Amino acid sequence: MNKVAIIGVGHTKFGKIEEKGLMDLLCEASLAAIDDSNTNDKIFDTVYVGAMSPESYNHISGVASALVDKLSLIPAAADDIKNGPASGGSAIKAGFQAIASGMSDLVLVVGGEKMTHITTPGYITSNVATLTHPEAERPHGVSLPSFAGLLTRAYLEKYNAKLDWISDIAIKNHKNGALNANAHFQRSISDFMKSAIQKGKGTWKTIYEFLEDDKTNPIIADPLRLFHICPISDGAAALVLCNAEKINQYCDTPIMISGIGQATDTHIIFEREDITTLKALRLCSEQAYKMAKKTPEDIDVAELHDAFEILEAVQSEDIGFFKKGEGAKAAHEGLTEIGGKIPINPSGGLKARGHPLGATGVAQVVELVWQLRGEAGKRQVDGAETGITCNFGGFGNNIISILTERM
Repeated sequence: MNKVAIIGVGHTKFGKIEEKGLMDLLCEASLAAIDDSNTNDKIFDTVYVGAMSPESYNHISGVASALVDKLSLIPAAADDIKNGPASGGSAIKAGFQAIASGMSDLVLVVGGEKMTHITTPGYITSNVATLTHPEAERPHGVSLPSFAGLLTRAYLEKYNAKLDWISDIAIKNHKNGALNANAHFQRSISDFMKSAIQKGKGTWKTIYEFLEDDKTNPIIADPLRLFHICPISDGAAALVLCNAEKINQYCDTPIMISGIGQATDTHIIFEREDITTLKALRLCSEQAYKMAKKTPEDIDVAELHDAFEILEAVQSEDIGFFKKGEGAKAAHEGLTEIGGKIPINPSGGLKARGHPLGATGVAQVVELVWQLRGEAGKRQVDGAETGITCNFGGFGNNIISILTERM
């Protein structure tokens, strides 16, 4: 099996990008990655594009074919990759497999979504809810936020955890996002509170009081409030992957994809043995660790899929960093801060960096590349040599984990 290296990365600004469409964002990220990889004059073998719903959100299908033509990469093979919010991770897996198998030597992987232009109330939430079971769940009006509220309540009660500890994850990720020029939110929650006080909206003494205020932080899916949930975002991210035997002509700082795994769990949530355990993540991260010959103790930095802040706590346990029931407390104690025992989401995560569905899995790996290269600036994790991701599909029924390391 050929070894696979990342030799270039690209990342657009995430947020409400009014002046650019989906294809503009995909091109911007792709061109940045190609430029970063010094492959401007090279022929790419394959292009994979991860996007969840370009047909519904942008009235575009055949996105990969369109991108290859727009970037003048013809005759590269082109494939659209779909796996819900884990479409980006699946696109990376496809690129990895193409090079590992010997079918390709140079691959462009890009993920993106354009969503904020949709003004129909509830349309995005309803569209994402099509990931739920069509007979046992969807007819009853469930949504992914409702599942996240259910998971949060179950976790708090089972492990005697506090909602403030979940809030601490949001506080951390907003603080990290404030250091990320590409983030959707580049403000700490303290800054939001100070701004609200200046506008005469309240006189909170602590950040927790602010986060418990129904006007500034309304309940979305009990007990989760607005600041516990990621925003709707536009954006794209890209990687250039290369057969590791051929990297010297391109790059002095390649990052290896040394492990990758994917696993599924029951589609219907109530059929799981324990809603507070992400069985698919346990399995796919074990696959990634085994392939890379690593353990959780070897990981220096992680990018986890915190579409809802309870997910970061649970994922930090099932990916092997903490024992069950200790993830939220670990965040409360500062163990997941930049400079902590295991820094999680130095990018700001989905909560602050943003979540343009198909872009997220690719953006997670882009952040790890910057961290392992030592190029993350003010959010740099000192001495980072290995990193891992969790890209969360559906509500935990299809998860991908990617392990990267410096050569």
